[in-house]
Amino acid sequence: MQHLSNEALEELIKLAIESGASDIHLSSGTFPALRVHGELDYIMTSEQFSPEALEKFISEILTEAQFERFTRTGDLDFAFTYDTQRFRGSAYREMRGVSLTFRLVPSEIRTIDELGLPAILKTMAQKHRGLFLATGPTGHGKSSTLAAIIGEINRNRKAHIVTIEDPIEYIHSPINSVIHQREIGHDTESFASGIRHVLRQDPDVIMIGEMRDLETISAAITAAETGHLVFGTLHTQDASQSIERIVDVFPPHQQNQIRLQLAYTLLGICSQQLIPTSNVKGRVCATEILITTPAIRASIREGKISSIRNALLTGMSFGMHTMEQDLVRWFKEGRITRATAKDFAYDQAEIERVMSTQA
Repeated sequence: MQHLSNEALEELIKLAIESGASDIHLSSGTFPALRVHGELDYIMTSEQFSPEALEKFISEILTEAQFERFTRTGDLDFAFTYDTQRFRGSAYREMRGVSLTFRLVPSEIRTIDELGLPAILKTMAQKHRGLFLATGPTGHGKSSTLAAIIGEINRNRKAHIVTIEDPIEYIHSPINSVIHQREIGHDTESFASGIRHVLRQDPDVIMIGEMRDLETISAAITAAETGHLVFGTLHTQDASQSIERIVDVFPPHQQNQIRLQLAYTLLGICSQQLIPTSNVKGRVCATEILITTPAIRASIREGKISSIRNALLTGMSFGMHTMEQDLVRWFKEGRITRATAKDFAYDQAEIERVMSTQA
């Protein structure tokens, strides 16, 4: 067992950057581990860290208020910069002691094109009101997608952008826009509280790090309804499921009203997954894009969620595509294998159909 010295941490960070790792895991009494291209591997050349060493380390990187909250609750999400590297961190207690997970946040905010995202997202950045969602599993690039859209607005529009995050990940420097970034627990009490107050701060664009409960979702829809451009994330799989999740979080007697509001305010949904490449040396972002056409707005109002899937399948002229269509595109370009495309498909029958028609 050893003390987690600056030198040991610097070596881990250096190794993580060189290997293209997304996350660093530090656990009491075990070897450090890195997640590289989605796969987790122990770093066996490093010594194991003692619970005391990790406790001391976390007390040094957290503020006094953060450390007090961690001591009291046993869990804490936070962000910090070590040297020039930005991290999103999560500290938690488990049976062996303190554990830490660090997500490496790229120092450069990559553009929509650099991330390989659909060009339709640039159109969303030009809108002046409405709600646009980035959805998908944890760790599949939703924060990077929203950062790229905010960056697009920052470069090309004179707007007041306010982000509400838990914690702040990407740091935006003002270019053509005025940008204020607020962190839950430090700058504002909660997502819902932050949204309510931001409406009095003359915002043009509001970015919500996570729409995780009824109060936050309701406040986000209200913000979009009152003439603001709102971006947010949901931990849902596809576009149809995202709409269902939003409606279902409300009591039954409110759901018809929410369908009406959502039909009016929703601009679109980008559902995404990071997919291992065929050479296992990286990942590509496969997406499903929904754009709210008049037909889709009618389906949302009437609660006909199944018909949204049909609109997606035939909506390429509007910039839409299904996850299966995008997976097949990456397969045809030679970036992913056929087996991988099938593994990550939302609909196995659909991926087989698309592959057979485009063979």
